[in-house]
Amino acid sequence: MALFFFSLLSLFFSSLFCTSHGISTVTLKLFHNQVQSRSWDDTLFEMAELDASRVANLLGLKANKTVVPIGSGRQAINTPSYVARVGVGTPPQVMTMLLDTSNDVPWVPCTACPGCAATVFQPTLSTTYKPSECGSPKCSLLHSQTCTTSGSCSFNMTYSDSSFEAALSQDSLSLANDSVPGYSFGCLTKVSGQSLPPQGLLGLGRGSMGLMSQSGPLYKGVFSYCLPNFRAPGFTGSLKLGPVGQPIRIKYTPLLTNPRRSSLYYVKLGAILVGRTKLPIPDSAFAFDPATGSGTVFDSGTMVTRLVAPAYEALKAEFRKRINKTVTTLGGFDTCYNEAIVVPHITFQFEGMNMTLADDNVVIKSSAGTITCLAMAEAPANVNAVVNVIANFQQQNHRVVYDVANGRLGVSREFCS
Repeated sequence: MALFFFSLLSLFFSSLFCTSHGISTVTLKLFHNQVQSRSWDDTLFEMAELDASRVANLLGLKANKTVVPIGSGRQAINTPSYVARVGVGTPPQVMTMLLDTSNDVPWVPCTACPGCAATVFQPTLSTTYKPSECGSPKCSLLHSQTCTTSGSCSFNMTYSDSSFEAALSQDSLSLANDSVPGYSFGCLTKVSGQSLPPQGLLGLGRGSMGLMSQSGPLYKGVFSYCLPNFRAPGFTGSLKLGPVGQPIRIKYTPLLTNPRRSSLYYVKLGAILVGRTKLPIPDSAFAFDPATGSGTVFDSGTMVTRLVAPAYEALKAEFRKRINKTVTTLGGFDTCYNEAIVVPHITFQFEGMNMTLADDNVVIKSSAGTITCLAMAEAPANVNAVVNVIANFQQQNHRVVYDVANGRLGVSREFCS
């Protein structure tokens, strides 16, 4: 039975350059094939389990227009997530990097790295590569940094259930037809665990090591993406960098600042509706508190939305009431059906904007259409039990705009599958 998400078999790109008011645009094409290695049931179970691992680590994380295509990849990380093809070094060495809005520090696997994937960045082939010195401003931003005998900066990090050692490095980052010189990233030297993105991570978090901070005035602190549906056969989503070409008719909600978790994009969620019914959820379920990390975040790397217990219990109860059919479970999903159902719309009401989910954002269906599950779950019972995460399944076929410079986030419906 065909799975509903895909691995990247191969990527080829053709460039289409056009000029508008001195700004060039590049379109890259992605090709992929379906994976048919396991049953849908087994895959769904694994996704739910590993997605919980991702959420469990969230609170431990402390002018021009460029269009970069996004593809759905089934790689050896904790959830199905989205990747973009970028260039590192001079001349550019192409890497397929994971997009992650909850992490700042980017990294790529490098030559002679035990545990790394086969495709690695080779620093010796780049004329612009240089290691960062200990005591440099970027080195001081890192946790667990150490100085090597040569005086360069190295650091350790964890990602989900994996860990790695890396040398802080600088080189040119190529994004379509743009270049970000002196881009700081981790050059992996040792890896343990199986959940790292094979070809690296493009950090889109709000912190000082994130792409928006490192690119300075180039993109004016604005980026957006449209994530295609996992089931789309032959698609290209897009990552737009810069204010040009962003939606005009779009509503925004303020971004909230949490100094203790500066990477995360917090917003104010005020209510949830199933159909036209406003759920009886206490205000405390949505409260923003920097001290505990409570509140609501948008995250591109988590697969299914996680809600704190009072919010999820209310949503689940109303959803089941409206469906009114026999409920079964599957893996980490507790509201599934073995027969056809009419799916109600679900609306997240944020300060200043609403996000209404279509059927494909509310439920996951098997390839044969015989099993349908509510594509949301309760927050894990740990320190992250206080965080609501608006995840990538619910963001699919929406343009999500992160206007970091103006402290706001916008969402509008856009078909990109």
